[in-house]
Amino acid sequence: MRIPHEVLVVVRRGRSYLVLHRAPAYEAYWHLVSGGVEAGESAREAALRELEEEVGLAPEALVDLGRRFAYPLAEESEWVRSRYAPDVAEVVVDCFLADAGGAWEPVLNEEHDDYRWCAAADAASLLFWPEPRELVLELAS
Repeated sequence: MRIPHEVLVVVRRGRSYLVLHRAPAYEAYWHLVSGGVEAGESAREAALRELEEEVGLAPEALVDLGRRFAYPLAEESEWVRSRYAPDVAEVVVDCFLADAGGAWEPVLNEEHDDYRWCAAADAASLLFWPEPRELVLELAS
């Protein structure tokens, strides 16, 4: 069972933001780098691990945005809910920012089948969940 704690990482290159398309086996929607915090791991460690696993990025700096939100599991698919203990009602998410170098391009893992570099407004229009949309727009302002 997963711990009800996740991370979300905005990857920025100049004024462009990386959005990832989750493969159909992972519910097929546009999102940012994200994933669960594992037992004994800090949110920062999880963010660095997820960056490496999902897109192959080892950033020079990782900024804790001091932003946290929670989402209710009741609104999630059975696939998502089944990964948590039955008594878990919500998942807490800590947010980070990583800047990518000018020539860097992501190497996607099996969870993703496409990516795009987008201006903030375009990224926000693609992103499925409201909190990542708000975060990208906030960072761009």
